[in-house]
Amino acid sequence: MNQADRFSPERCPRLIVKVGSALLVSPDGEVHRAWLETLAHDVAERIRAGQEVAIVSSGAIALGARRLGLPGGGRNSLEDAQASAATGQIALAHVWAELLNAEDLTAAQVLVTLGDLEDRRRYLNASATLSRLLTLGVVPIVNENDTVATERIRFGDNDRLAARVAQACEADGVVLLSDIDGLYDSNPSTNPDAKLIPVVEEIDAEIEAMADTGSNSGMGSGGMVSKIEAARIATTVGADLAIISGHHDHALAQFAESGHGTVFVGSGTAGARKAWLAGGLTEAGTIIIDQGAVDALQNGNSLLPAGAIRIEGEFTRGDLVQIVDSKHNRIARGLAEYDYQDAQRIIGRRSEDIPRILGYAPRSALVHRNHMAVL
Repeated sequence: MNQADRFSPERCPRLIVKVGSALLVSPDGEVHRAWLETLAHDVAERIRAGQEVAIVSSGAIALGARRLGLPGGGRNSLEDAQASAATGQIALAHVWAELLNAEDLTAAQVLVTLGDLEDRRRYLNASATLSRLLTLGVVPIVNENDTVATERIRFGDNDRLAARVAQACEADGVVLLSDIDGLYDSNPSTNPDAKLIPVVEEIDAEIEAMADTGSNSGMGSGGMVSKIEAARIATTVGADLAIISGHHDHALAQFAESGHGTVFVGSGTAGARKAWLAGGLTEAGTIIIDQGAVDALQNGNSLLPAGAIRIEGEFTRGDLVQIVDSKHNRIARGLAEYDYQDAQRIIGRRSEDIPRILGYAPRSALVHRNHMAVL
C-alpha cells in the first residue's frame, strides 16, 4: 500500500497542509514564488477532486525579519519577533491570496493565538469558522498571531498548530511540508547510514528517542521533536499525519505518487470534547498516580483519590490538568474536580474517608472519565 493514499481526496475529505519557513522564504528574504505556485496548483487539484484543504503557513517572521534587516531571523527577542511578524504577515497573505486566485480559489487569513484553541469556548468559535470556510470552498491560510503572542502564551511552532487546527476542524489528515523528508532512526545530517522510518503505528519511547531538536534551515522554530508532538496530537483523534520534504516542485503531487516520507497512522476515536482535552498544550497542574490507577484509567475508569500519589501546581476546579505515572509518563489530561488544596488533602485516601477529611460530601473523582482524555 502506498501510504500517501491515506491523504487522497477519496480517503481524506479534509486535509491540513503545513508549510515550513525555509520552504517559503529564501535566505535573501524573498518568497520562493515559483515553488509556491506549484504548491498552490497541487492544492487546487485536490480541491477540484473534492478535498477540502486548509494551509498552516509559516514564514511571516522570517520574511519580515529579512525586510526589516533584523538579525537572528527576527527571533533574537520577543519584540523583534512581533515586529517581524507584523511586517511579514501582510506580505505573506498577499502572496497566498494572489496565487490561489490564479487557480480560481479564494483565500482567507486566519490568525490564532494559543488561547484561541486552549479556551474551550474560543476553540469552538475557531472550529466553527474554519469549518464554514472549508465547506464554502475557501482555503484558510492559518498562522499563529505572533504580533501579539508572548513567549509564555504561544504555540511556538506551526507543526503543533497544524495538528491542533486539524482537531478543531475535524480534519482527516495532516501533511507537514518540511526541510527534511521524514523521521530517521538517527540524525541523517551526521549519520550517512541513517534509515527513514516510513510508517509509525505507535508513538512510543523508541520513536521519541529518534527526534532531533534542530531544524535544518535555522529559519523555523520546529524540529523533529515538535513534529512528533504534532503527530501525537493528530493521531489521538484518528487523523493521519505525514512528514514529507518540500524541496522540490509539486511536493503534494510527488508525495501522492511516491509515498516517500513518514506517515504516523491515526488510531484514536475520541469525540470532539475529548479531542480538545487531548490536544491541549497547557495545563494548570499535574496529578501523579500509581500503577493501579494507570490501569484503571486505561480501562475507561475515572481517577479516584486513592490512586493519586502527589499533586503539582495550583489549580482550581475545572482547570485542565495532566495525569502522569510515577516516572512522569503522560497518561491522560482532564478537568479537575477539586481545587488543588482539597486534592492534596485527599490523595491516597479511600472514598469513605473523604467526607470526614473535607467536611463536605465529596465529588466522585479527582478527574471524572467524562471529562478526561486518555493519551
